[in-house]
Amino acid sequence: MTKVYDAIVLGGGAAGLMTAWQAGLRGKTVRVLERSNKVGRKILMSGGGRCNFTNLHITDNDFLCSNPHFVKSALNRYTAWDFIGKVIEHKVPYHERSHGQLFCDNKAKDILNMLLDECASVGTEISTQCDISGVDAVAEKQFKVTTNKGDFHTYNVVVATGGLSIPSMGTTPFGYQIAEQYGLPVTPLRASLVPYTFDGDFKAMFARLSGNAVNTRITFGNTSFEEAMLFTHRGLSGPVVLQISNYWIPGQAITVDLLPSVDVECLLLEAKLHKPKSILRSLLNEYLPKNLVLELESLWWQDCRERSVAEYSNDHLAEIASSLNAWQVVPAGTEGYKTAEVTLGGVDTDYLSSKTMEARSQPGLYFVGEVVDVTGHLGGFNFQWAWSSGFACASSL
Repeated sequence: MTKVYDAIVLGGGAAGLMTAWQAGLRGKTVRVLERSNKVGRKILMSGGGRCNFTNLHITDNDFLCSNPHFVKSALNRYTAWDFIGKVIEHKVPYHERSHGQLFCDNKAKDILNMLLDECASVGTEISTQCDISGVDAVAEKQFKVTTNKGDFHTYNVVVATGGLSIPSMGTTPFGYQIAEQYGLPVTPLRASLVPYTFDGDFKAMFARLSGNAVNTRITFGNTSFEEAMLFTHRGLSGPVVLQISNYWIPGQAITVDLLPSVDVECLLLEAKLHKPKSILRSLLNEYLPKNLVLELESLWWQDCRERSVAEYSNDHLAEIASSLNAWQVVPAGTEGYKTAEVTLGGVDTDYLSSKTMEARSQPGLYFVGEVVDVTGHLGGFNFQWAWSSGFACASSL
């Protein structure tokens, strides 16, 4: 007699393993099908190998979604503290970094092992190197999943296939294709939490500055973030760049405040009054890396670089200050999915239940994690969405 699972989970990443564990806790028979040769690959490489597994300051405002209310139910039902409690129970040492980010003290493998131990304790079956070629509804709320390892039958299918980010890990659009197969639209997709690239003179300039990091505030539209910005051979990276990339519209300028804690105009005018013989370069070297100041000098005051600050007009100082506090640059693009942390966009949430993650048009079909049109800020928010959406789904299976 053919075995019919309570749930087949497509994808052995954070959201898939969370769903499998939580469903097993409720006595469900679950099998996870993972395309690659091991589960949890993104968990293992995240956070520099230490897995930024959640954040202490999570709110629904930390997520981008076409329906901003969609995330509230899942986040409220399974919070960061719920996951932290399990981390403590498993004696996984962790620490807090800036902005409430929580990381493993040792290795990301501690989080993966915790999930795998929990899955094993509830009898979850896991198959790796399992290529799925079809997901077909064969009866009311019953599906056949066709794979290279045979056919699997189930009452529920949970799509936890992730997005398109980091294709070197074998990511595919399969989850989106399943959604479209069953009439669920997919919102426009693009690389998210991703560095910027530049061309021309800016590319050359940033390459010369490669390796330098400065605390900046970057603004696009009405959204701003203040954190470290890193110059690279291709352009700009660092936490503040990844954060604002979620909001940036290609072809438009971002505004970079190189000295967010300093009113530069006031600084320069006071220097003119009290240190009139100072060279502008020397004043700014106290706040910014010397090689960056030299590059900015070439951009904005090259013709008068050796003048004392007293020789500048107030208007010229105000112009230079405005450039430093509100530098307008237009990225050529981003590094794309190759280095993106996650994928922006996904299965349209208007077609899913926010309480269960089930497709409204197809009973027994669920979508969790990154494949859904929910994208968190940098700093553990996307992992928390994986935990919360997986919990919400498992609770209704």
